[in-house]
Amino acid sequence: MTFKKSERLCSKKAIQELFSKGSSFYIYPFKIISRADPKGSFHQILISVPKRNFKKAVLRNKFKRRIREAYRLNKHLLKSTSKLQIAYIYTAKELLEYKEIERKLILALERLNQQLAKGE
Repeated sequence: MTFKKSERLCSKKAIQELFSKGSSFYIYPFKIISRADPKGSFHQILISVPKRNFKKAVLRNKFKRRIREAYRLNKHLLKSTSKLQIAYIYTAKELLEYKEIERKLILALERLNQQLAKGE
């Protein structure tokens, strides 16, 4: 599986709508904000690692790569007819291993599936 440019949430307008109208939940170390995208053709994600918690860009980029890779390998778990816009915000203040990040991301995807099943 690949992670294409079209799967990234880049539009400022879409990001503002996601943060203002989206629903959120928290699974340590992530705060996940999601919103159904009626005109989308892919699930789109945004990954954020706050500068407040990690001052060095090297560390922030490392976490973004780990989260992106965990999502890429497990995105098949999202079973949904409607496409989603999802923001993953890494809130932990300490460094977590890739396996822990992947495990928590899988839990987040399962919870998104549960929410979609209730909503549809």
